[in-house]
Amino acid sequence: MIILRDQEPFPPIHKTDEGGLLAIGGSLTQQRLWEAYNSGIFPWYEEGDPILWWSPDPRMVLFPQDLKVSKSMKQLFKKQAFKVTYNQNFEEVMRNCSHMYREGQDGTWITNEMVLAYIKLHQSGHAVSVEVWQENNLVGGLYGVYLKEKQVFCGESMFTKVSNASKYGFISLVRELIKEEVKLIDCQVYTAHLESLGAQEIDREVFLSYLKT
Repeated sequence: MIILRDQEPFPPIHKTDEGGLLAIGGSLTQQRLWEAYNSGIFPWYEEGDPILWWSPDPRMVLFPQDLKVSKSMKQLFKKQAFKVTYNQNFEEVMRNCSHMYREGQDGTWITNEMVLAYIKLHQSGHAVSVEVWQENNLVGGLYGVYLKEKQVFCGESMFTKVSNASKYGFISLVRELIKEEVKLIDCQVYTAHLESLGAQEIDREVFLSYLKT
């Protein structure tokens, strides 16, 4: 296993283990995070553990044009069931994501250290939040890292307090990204929820090719 020192560059992607773990350690500086996402790497670890850096193979992605919107969701959009904003409450979105119960996980992987690091990334214009409102209450949202020059959006996490709120926010975001001609949305790892929205697994090398453009 490769131990990453603060100023040391990431090892080559092909050095990941079978689960996609590439390196341990380092720090969550803006520079390190930006280097990671531009290289197809992301941090994922639990409170009390060292920072773990991942690049799984295969990679779960959504090609924006493949977005699936169910009939029930189309009805919600027709009724304008929720209000959607962008970059209005980044920290609150992240902290709500950190408190969400996720099946198979005992705790959160969004540590306080991670929240503070991504807030700085947001302040530099590289991390984006989506807020979903119902009667002036924040009921859902998501956040991610936007590699705008590469036309790639890296989704990180989402939360919902009301049925379909996070899905409404995600669909709204994808529609906006289509307008901006984004080529790929990185969803990292497989979930049935993401698959229902049109996401699919692709070879890591194919995913990395989008980051080289």
